[in-house]
Amino acid sequence: MSKTSYFFTSESVCAGHPDKICDAISDAILDAALKLDPNSRTGIESVVGANKIALFGEIKTTAQLDFETIAKQTIKRLGYIEPKWGFSSESDFSNNIHEQSADIAIGVDQDGAGDQGMMFGFAINETPELMPLPISIAHALTARIDKVRENKEITWLRPDGKAQATIRYEEGKPVCIEKLVLALAHNEETSAQQVRSEAIDKIIRPVLSKYDMPLLKDEDIIINGTGLWHIPGPESDAGLTGRKIVVDTYGGYARVGGGAFSGKDPSKVDRSGAYAARYIAKNIVANGLASKCEVGLAYVIGKPRPLMETIETFGTATVSNTALKQFKDQLIDTSVKGICDTLNLKRPIYSATSAYGHFSKTNLPWEAVVSI
Repeated sequence: MSKTSYFFTSESVCAGHPDKICDAISDAILDAALKLDPNSRTGIESVVGANKIALFGEIKTTAQLDFETIAKQTIKRLGYIEPKWGFSSESDFSNNIHEQSADIAIGVDQDGAGDQGMMFGFAINETPELMPLPISIAHALTARIDKVRENKEITWLRPDGKAQATIRYEEGKPVCIEKLVLALAHNEETSAQQVRSEAIDKIIRPVLSKYDMPLLKDEDIIINGTGLWHIPGPESDAGLTGRKIVVDTYGGYARVGGGAFSGKDPSKVDRSGAYAARYIAKNIVANGLASKCEVGLAYVIGKPRPLMETIETFGTATVSNTALKQFKDQLIDTSVKGICDTLNLKRPIYSATSAYGHFSKTNLPWEAVVSI
């Protein structure tokens, strides 16, 4: 391997991973609130463990919500329908959500940020969706795992799983997939050999056929490192909202901000600021102003505008720094209100973000490409 060669690895998790169950519950509650009251404010933290579901956090809304029904419908939708797995829609439920703090509300009422923090957005021309290749492949694999389980193309799968992709880079460009790792929860009747064979044929090959990369050797694919995995979800490992922030963003390829996304309404700049930063970075790359871009924003609680805005193009810009700033200013007003208005964020769109990352889904407003 030459001096300019290196590897990069990113992972993704399935929608039935314990942490993602929690993200899905928190975002389902947010969407239910926004559907009835677009000015709802939420900071919902969900916790799941062995036969337990618990909600914590804050809310301010005129909507009347049945929190238990929302949580249990989400769990059922994700495939946890067997109490024998130690977690299901029948698990014990507790609700500890309280009214939003007046100290926070006073700033948000004036269109200020609901918290302090820094956010980063990133884009790179490695993939059509302008995301790093390692996380794109990892997300594609977990989405495929869930799809073949849901459509019963693979009948032995259970609703939990992970994928990891290691990419070799030469001269800063991805040249091959070096290793793939899958973790697949499966029933007791299916042998490790069958799990491996069907996973390669029905999950890995269909995903990799979409990428112009050399085929992997058999020894470069690892499936269920311990040999088997029977009990999925929170019975084996507790889950918590917001714990998969690297999976949710750029797979470690770019810097991440200080806060998680799920369960937070757009007054929380942890979420809306990160979406605005991605929107700016993606549009800079999509419009040919750079081939790689990272945008940084930082806010202070109660204040409407960011106290920091940065654009880093890693020497790939085709225009001046002044032109990049002008482009950004024409694209979006980075005040909290400006972001919410430009991207139309006060609506129930957030359940779509709960699995396979918050970026690259073309139906989400911060992924739109605009010509200026």
